[in-house]
Amino acid sequence: MLVATAYITLLWYRHESNTDSKIVTLYEYSNKGYLYFFYLKYLHFIYVMIQFLCCLPSSQAVRHRTLTPTLHRFESYLGSHFIIEGEKMNIKEYANYLIPNVKHEYDYYLDLYKKRNLKEGAYVLRSAPSPTGKVHIGSLMNALINTWFAKQTSGICYLRIEDTDQKRLIEDGINGIINDFNDLDIHFDEYPNHGEYGPYIQSERRDIYASFAKKLIMEGLAYPCFCSSCELDSIRKEQIDKKDRIGYYGKYAKCRDLTMDEAIARINNNEPYIIRLKSLGDFNKKIVLNDLIKGQIEMPENDIDVVIIKSDGLPTYHFAHAVDDFLMGTTHVIRGDEWLSSYPIHYELFKVLGFKQPKYAHMAPINIKEEDTVRKISKRKDPWARISYYDEMGIPTEALKLYIATLTNSNFEDWYNTNQDKDISDFTFSFKKMSLNGPIFDPLKLSNIAKTYISRLKADKLYEYLVNYTKKYDLEFYQLITKYKDYTIDILNIERNIKKPRKDFTNYQDIRKHIWYMYNELFNLNEDKYDDVEIKSYYNKDILLDYINNYYDVNDDKDVWYEKIKELGIKYNFCPSVKEYKENPSNYSGHVGDVCELIRVCVTSLTMTPDLYEILRLLGKENINKRINLFNEYLDKKL
Repeated sequence: MLVATAYITLLWYRHESNTDSKIVTLYEYSNKGYLYFFYLKYLHFIYVMIQFLCCLPSSQAVRHRTLTPTLHRFESYLGSHFIIEGEKMNIKEYANYLIPNVKHEYDYYLDLYKKRNLKEGAYVLRSAPSPTGKVHIGSLMNALINTWFAKQTSGICYLRIEDTDQKRLIEDGINGIINDFNDLDIHFDEYPNHGEYGPYIQSERRDIYASFAKKLIMEGLAYPCFCSSCELDSIRKEQIDKKDRIGYYGKYAKCRDLTMDEAIARINNNEPYIIRLKSLGDFNKKIVLNDLIKGQIEMPENDIDVVIIKSDGLPTYHFAHAVDDFLMGTTHVIRGDEWLSSYPIHYELFKVLGFKQPKYAHMAPINIKEEDTVRKISKRKDPWARISYYDEMGIPTEALKLYIATLTNSNFEDWYNTNQDKDISDFTFSFKKMSLNGPIFDPLKLSNIAKTYISRLKADKLYEYLVNYTKKYDLEFYQLITKYKDYTIDILNIERNIKKPRKDFTNYQDIRKHIWYMYNELFNLNEDKYDDVEIKSYYNKDILLDYINNYYDVNDDKDVWYEKIKELGIKYNFCPSVKEYKENPSNYSGHVGDVCELIRVCVTSLTMTPDLYEILRLLGKENINKRINLFNEYLDKKL
């Protein structure tokens, strides 16, 4: 007690010998080597010290603090009990005046958000989109990586909606994000209205941020700023003219040293204000970030008095990020490297709040190649940047995920080629395998992955996906395929259950243009269906009529059917062997393949289709006969 009294007396003496009135916290003392107070009453010192020494710190309140519990408790008592000479209120009352109507103190929230009970090595990650626009491919990639790492480590990935930028919010933006992720079959362990660490929408956590902002004010680490936009523009112009760094710091931080009386007078005058961090950083000193992707990065300390609470009472991204990631137990933050420059700010915020920092992994953006240049993919220029594009095109969600996995880890593609029966999450993702410069988006590669994926689907599953797609984007085709469900499944099954299945479907949108001719409603309505057909010399009406009347039998298997086609061809001087025909083409009207082509063009209007035998079997004799008559009428017009 005597030592404590002597120490406080020394501090009081330092203050008395200094005419410049200013509050500096013990935290500042530890960093700058000095501490001085406004005029303090000695007996009140003694009273507070007795209280301080008799009080034990809460285990939850000091969880993961970078400063000692006793130092924080000491600061808290000093800030809330010492009366400052000439002022009308103590520092706690002042904090309450700056940020009124706070329901709980910060200790309440430290106790409320318990440490997660997870196994050692489990990651706690978050996907934290802002409802200021549609979900884009970067957001999707981030969400997938986070969920994959969470599953891989038996951890947690939660969805947090960062809606503190109220001016940029779009209508129904939050529901739009949630629906987009649901449509993409991305499932989070915790999300709005589901989880013990909510609320998961930042605007609903206003009281939490306010309580921690008050804490910083009471510790002398935050203050009100009344600078208008015009004043800030003037500061910026002065900095540009003097070629100084841009920002609100040092001598340019005009409101940093306002007294309580001055601040209260301006508030009572209805001047709007924000709350800024009182930075203790030194730009000439360095901090080190051990980034999980980029490695060790050296950066200057932050010395900017950044905004932590805006005039609307909501926090900035910087402040909310620090408070939320700590309280919600986030262990790893995976984000775009555009946030790399903000790391010194976040480092200082975690430090002054006394929070343990998560580990960071800064991802390079997805790029696209244009001729000889490489640029960041753009939501305005590139349709592939919009998630809605993939839905509109009918690109399978799983195919898109597979492609993104190839962008994420360079060794994923090789693994998948030998493990196609496994789920993506079975692959061991690694930060070390992520691109330092950013992956190159390749639409062609995505199309090939989609083709392969669709080719491996069972016909009934493909039908299900097609129904969902057409119901949303092609109501006419939806009505047809649901009217002829079994027939459609049979069509989709053509060349599917073979060693090398068909790969003509790039996406669900493609399917109609590849099978439309199988539906009489579409075939008959297309008056121009034969216009692009090149009429060849061997296109003979008699062959077609002879085929339907004398050779077609729906019960024939494929081998029998093909032998009948050969017989039909021989009858009209078509060589049954393609090889033999090529040796003596002048001796024949054509070869057996040409007979097939004639029939194919007649019933489909196309020269290239999947298995003709299956097409003819499904169409049936009556439909084939009708189409032969249509085609022969067309030939009569052309010949």
